[in-house]
Amino acid sequence: MKISYNKLWKLLIDQKLNKQALRKLTGLSAATIAKLGKGENVNTDILIRICEALKCDLFDIMELEQ
Repeated sequence: MKISYNKLWKLLIDQKLNKQALRKLTGLSAATIAKLGKGENVNTDILIRICEALKCDLFDIMELEQ
């Protein structure tokens, strides 16, 4: 199984935000944003920081793909 962050990118569009704005809101590095863009694994603490910044749940930003 693979994790997809497509929901995160759609949520950013809905909130009229971009990846740079997400970096500023969360304090994430460019490398971490790149990992998310490539669908790579990231630490759960990072996912929680994103959820707190966007006021959403984990399943609002990610999903499992087969």
